[in-house]
Amino acid sequence: MRSQEVIGVTRALVVLAVLVGQVIIGQGLFAGAARAEEDGAARVALIGVPGLHWDDLTPSGTPNLWKLAESSAVGSLSVRTVGNVTCPYDGWLSVSAGTRSAVGYYCGAPPQPEAQGEGAVIPDYRYLIDVAGQRNAGTLGEALGAAGQCSVAIGPGAALALADRKGAVGHYHASPSEVRTSDLNKCRMVAMDVEDLVQPYLTGGTLPRVPESLGPDERRAALRLADAKAGALLSVLPAGTTVLLAGLSDHGSVPHLRVAALREPGAQGRLLGAASTHREDISILTDLTSTVLTKLGLPVPGTVVGGPLRVGSAGASFERLSRADATAQEIRSVKGVYFTVIAVLQVLFYLVAFLLLRRRKGLAPVRLAAVALASLPVSSYLVNLLPWSSLPQLVAGVLGWTVVLTAVSFAGPWRRRPLGPLAVVAGVTALTLAGDLLTGTTLQLNSVMGYSADVGARYYGLGNIPFALLATGTLLATTVIAHRWPGRVGVAAIVVLGAFAMVLGGSGMGSDFGGVIAFVPGIAVTALILTGKRVSLVKLGAFCLAGGVIVMGFAWLNYLRPADEQTHLGRFVGQVLTGEALEVIWRKLHAMLATLLSPNLMPIVIAAVAFLVYAILRPEQASAGVVPAAFEHSPALRAGLIGTLVSGVVGMLVNDSGAAVLSMALALAVPLLLATGIGALPDARKPAPGVGDRLAGVAN
Repeated sequence: MRSQEVIGVTRALVVLAVLVGQVIIGQGLFAGAARAEEDGAARVALIGVPGLHWDDLTPSGTPNLWKLAESSAVGSLSVRTVGNVTCPYDGWLSVSAGTRSAVGYYCGAPPQPEAQGEGAVIPDYRYLIDVAGQRNAGTLGEALGAAGQCSVAIGPGAALALADRKGAVGHYHASPSEVRTSDLNKCRMVAMDVEDLVQPYLTGGTLPRVPESLGPDERRAALRLADAKAGALLSVLPAGTTVLLAGLSDHGSVPHLRVAALREPGAQGRLLGAASTHREDISILTDLTSTVLTKLGLPVPGTVVGGPLRVGSAGASFERLSRADATAQEIRSVKGVYFTVIAVLQVLFYLVAFLLLRRRKGLAPVRLAAVALASLPVSSYLVNLLPWSSLPQLVAGVLGWTVVLTAVSFAGPWRRRPLGPLAVVAGVTALTLAGDLLTGTTLQLNSVMGYSADVGARYYGLGNIPFALLATGTLLATTVIAHRWPGRVGVAAIVVLGAFAMVLGGSGMGSDFGGVIAFVPGIAVTALILTGKRVSLVKLGAFCLAGGVIVMGFAWLNYLRPADEQTHLGRFVGQVLTGEALEVIWRKLHAMLATLLSPNLMPIVIAAVAFLVYAILRPEQASAGVVPAAFEHSPALRAGLIGTLVSGVVGMLVNDSGAAVLSMALALAVPLLLATGIGALPDARKPAPGVGDRLAGVAN
């Protein structure tokens, strides 16, 4: 009896539970939401605050954002899309597309959606696909829809991010004041556009063409409004929601690193990065697309460029991230000046060297200046071994390393050999960049001859200018080995060490596309000349083709990896398969041609090539026979120089940095050639004084 009573009571409770559930559903909540809560299904909220960077957050000025970031993993967000700066429209569009996207003109805020029932539609949405060429627009919205997931958009940017290919979003609110917790229980995905910070900057509807158009008080007032709006949403989010905070755009004419934060269990106080950047503390806009879908447990479309955000090691701080942006700005402020100085010094050096060498005067000072000039490029990377934090410290560090390398070049027993200084500078250059590739490229990041995350052209691996220096340093250093051990040993050293450097550059560590294509013919031509074989245009073309085949092999292997682990090499294969590769190639070709007009790069190329050609054709008139003396002393050096020129010219044609590749190859190779030639002159082949005597003599 008792068992029957228990069964009866149980049945009654079940019936009562069903009735209660039906009543609740009848009052307006979706059955899917109830199931999501029962199953513990993940919820994600993306709060985009265009223009927000880490210096903006304070406990008193932005208490809601401060509290959110304090309980999150934090990092720097690079908002680079297509142009130098990113407007809010482009930022939200990139989240929608999962690829770097732009509307095609100097833009401002996203368009205002038009209400349509509970949802909204983006006006003239087909413009993005049919005219602006943004064929991936709507990828995030389509992925959510295909999985049967609805989303709630708050504000125009959020509507753009969550819209499908028709520009429609199912649930839309213009302001968080219209949103209730019951509204958010309907869907597992919510995004909000907090436009209050960037809106005052959008004079005339576009970003200003100045770095900062607001005063401190005006910006703080805008921040208070943005903080209040973010707080309004945070106060009604269902418990356990994963929250993403992102400073989705720039606010002026200068790019900055922006705020990235992820609040979820176990993330507090840790760094936030992504596989797409190979950095523990840097992510990109399209990582947000992948992160949203991954956190919701949905498949990520293959067209999405980026990977889920990764929570890294402990010890994150807002101060560290603020310094990261400040460092990037310091590099930006000096980068153009640095290349101008290099160009001026190179041109002056060739002019003075021409005047002095033809009279056989000042040989020692010219040689010293040549080695110092060739030491400048690698010093721009070595300075990152020092804890510099200001522009004067950066300049002092570069000059300090230049002095050290120059002193070492003339300090040891190798100073008595014509090739001694060349071996030191070329060897240190090659070893520095190879070591940097093996240890995560910390020296190239935020360096005047490397790259910086705020610009967003590259975040890891081998940049175009470092490739030129690595290739030149490797070819010249290995020709010293070939000079010392001629024959098979020397040729083997060039091929093996050159191939090793090439693999470093083309593999996942370097992720360099054009560099491999250029490096292969440089190595092959050097080896052929050393073996006494003729180099023809047909062979040169075959070597370039071989370089292309090798780099596509690297790219294909990278493409076979999971999407969130691919580099731009693997993604290029995907672009070839989808037909987007031609756009990429055209954009890089346009960038390459633009460098041919650079006032900082082309003077180096013109001056170096003119001096070199004249010195070879008119040796006694141009340089007192210095260049022929270098080649006579070391035929291997002649082979290495020709290989360097081949690699530099091919690199200029296949890289978007164009003339920068050839100019930096010449900036390293030609001064070292002259230093070797001076050391090889008959009247210079005598015991050399120590470095102290040389420096004292120059000073006198």
